[in-house]
Amino acid sequence: MVEQFLPLFVVICLAVFVGFFVVFLGTIFGPHRPTERKGQPYESGMIPYGPGSRRISVRYYLVAVLFILFDVELVFFLPYAVVLRDLGKAGLVEMVLFALVLMVGYVYAWKKGALEWE
Repeated sequence: MVEQFLPLFVVICLAVFVGFFVVFLGTIFGPHRPTERKGQPYESGMIPYGPGSRRISVRYYLVAVLFILFDVELVFFLPYAVVLRDLGKAGLVEMVLFALVLMVGYVYAWKKGALEWE
């Protein structure tokens, strides 16, 4: 059974090695001319004002979590599309139910005002 996972282990090791190697090359050969101006924070070309750790509205986090939730759940449509013919009508019914549950959740968040910016 270990032999089945050997190619996966080799690919993971190779990816980690390449990642570290590229970062190492960047630190060795990259330009290093720090100045005071380069060290300042950058906010869309505007001069930053106020503290860097301002309080952010909870609505921002709510919208972000809702986006991640619906985005991740929509990823489940791809495997369904791949095996659509093998599943038949039962698979179609399951996916319609899944889409309806997603839609109910989306409408609920919309009606509660979670997607409104003030």
